Amino acid sequence: MTLSLRARVLIGAILWTVGLVLLSFVTIAAVFHFSPDLPFLGRRGSIHVVWVSHALLITVTAVIALVVGAWHVRRGLAGIAQLRTRLAAVHGGQETRVGGTYVPEVQPLVDDLNVLLDQREEAIRRAVAKAGDLAHGLKTPLALLAREAERATAEGNVGIASAVTEQVERMRRQIDYHLAHARAAASGTAGARAVVLDSAEGLARTMRRLHAERGLTIDIRSSDTHVARVQREDLDEMLGNLLDNACKWAQSRVVLASTAAERSLTLTVDDDGPGLPAEMRERVMQRGVRADEKALGSGLGLAIVRDLAELYGGSVALGDSPIGGLRVTLTLPRGDGST
Repeated sequence: MTLSLRARVLIGAILWTVGLVLLSFVTIAAVFHFSPDLPFLGRRGSIHVVWVSHALLITVTAVIALVVGAWHVRRGLAGIAQLRTRLAAVHGGQETRVGGTYVPEVQPLVDDLNVLLDQREEAIRRAVAKAGDLAHGLKTPLALLAREAERATAEGNVGIASAVTEQVERMRRQIDYHLAHARAAASGTAGARAVVLDSAEGLARTMRRLHAERGLTIDIRSSDTHVARVQREDLDEMLGNLLDNACKWAQSRVVLASTAAERSLTLTVDDDGPGLPAEMRERVMQRGVRADEKALGSGLGLAIVRDLAELYGGSVALGDSPIGGLRVTLTLPRGDGST
């Protein structure tokens, strides 16, 4: 039989009251008994023995009542502490549902909460599936448009082809942005775990090939123990955008480094390019804003990184790089196993 929280608190209160009353009685009796100013009947030695034995029995009874009462109250409140721990795990992404068995007053609330969590997960899964279907449906005609633009270029219609290519690229970036946002919102952080070094090295190899003619040096300073609590695809999306921007502006060098704190990972991407004025740093974090309006692109790169980081409880900041250009600081929650 599982006692309710109300019953345990009531039993604990009664036992504590009994224990305190008994201890108070023993204390008052002891003061009167051992007071030298109060006369007692004869045979004080016998009375003293009887008094000591009774006082000891009453004291032991009082202590037992206090201990049992405290145990009942603590046992009743343990479910609340457990619920708080489980909710923190759900909020932090370690769990998707509130587990455990609780006192009768709390269990119905937990059951209803789990039903809501299940319904929310199912609704998000359906929404993301529809978003994915829409994205893939749009990518096919976009690929056809890009092919037509290539054909137009071959036929000498460079102006039209360039305009079409730019708009196709802009639409692709919009699709990638919203699809990444929906995917991260759906996956949350439950069970997410990505090794920074694996993503960084793979992306660095890609960037070296893309910018091979410029001879860029891309240094990776991380550890295989630096694990972020994010989905691998989303970490690739964030670091890919940051490295791509850094390589576009760098003169000769890009550095990606990671450091671990107690609950977070800090990733920095530095370049030795011209940097970015302080007054522009807040603007370029907004969707659709580019540092150079003449450059191709949709201005969504940093916005994607910021939105994905915030979905995982992280942040992005811009500052001056120690190697002369721009430093982007990406902070993400740690995954299990980071040191």
